[in-house]
Amino acid sequence: MLVNSFIHAPGVGPKTELALWEAGLTCWDECSPDLLDFVGPTRRARIVEHLRESAVALGKHRASFFQECMPSREIWRLYPEFEEKTVFLDIETTGLSSSWDDITVISLFDGREPRALVKGRDLAEFPSLIKKYSLIVTYNGATFDLPFLHAKFRAFKKNYAHIDLRYPLARLGYAGGLKTIEKRAGIRREGALAGVDGFMAVMLWYEYKRGNRKALNTLLRYALEDVVNLKPLMEFTYNRNIRAIPLKVPKLKHASLPAIDVPFDAKLIRRFGG
Repeated sequence: MLVNSFIHAPGVGPKTELALWEAGLTCWDECSPDLLDFVGPTRRARIVEHLRESAVALGKHRASFFQECMPSREIWRLYPEFEEKTVFLDIETTGLSSSWDDITVISLFDGREPRALVKGRDLAEFPSLIKKYSLIVTYNGATFDLPFLHAKFRAFKKNYAHIDLRYPLARLGYAGGLKTIEKRAGIRREGALAGVDGFMAVMLWYEYKRGNRKALNTLLRYALEDVVNLKPLMEFTYNRNIRAIPLKVPKLKHASLPAIDVPFDAKLIRRFGG
């Protein structure tokens, strides 16, 4: 979808992009000055030059280039072209303030293998690990996860593009918390894990700090399911959005997800009210 997009070019809004598509120009390679005769010469030259720069940026996996020029409501278009450089991300904390509270777990999923970084164990590896990726996908990460991470890790630079699924899903009519959205999208969690939320994640962390190893495993299982489920949710979001595009854009196929081999304590979840 990204290479079919013109809306990130200077002077191109939804109406101009639609006009380009209706004129038969459906990808960057097809755009040349002589085919843009319905656009003024100055804007025509700027569009063509920007599309050249776009092709270079895509070839170098520079998703940040598109973050800067793509309208925020259309940033979902980046996913297929940057899938191999995408990481799904979620954090658990001891509270809501990046000034006073700590990050306890950072869960990451590159589409193949999930990983959880834990405070006191390997959390400090985050800045070096995140450098491998050009695109970060979260749910509600724009207002919580990413500001929290930037506050805690000075080495975490803003040289990435970010898709916060909360916003495109809300525009599609899917508003609410992550678990509510997952259910509506047909994504299920195993047994008692469906009852764990962010508040209980804090309780599990402090239970672990009191010496209960099962509490940490339960927290990690919850955190890893959170981040692994973001992939099918991204695919769901993309496939729903392309319905409104008047082009033949291939749907994303739902790939199988890896099994998360971390045991959880259902009795502990129920004791905490889940």
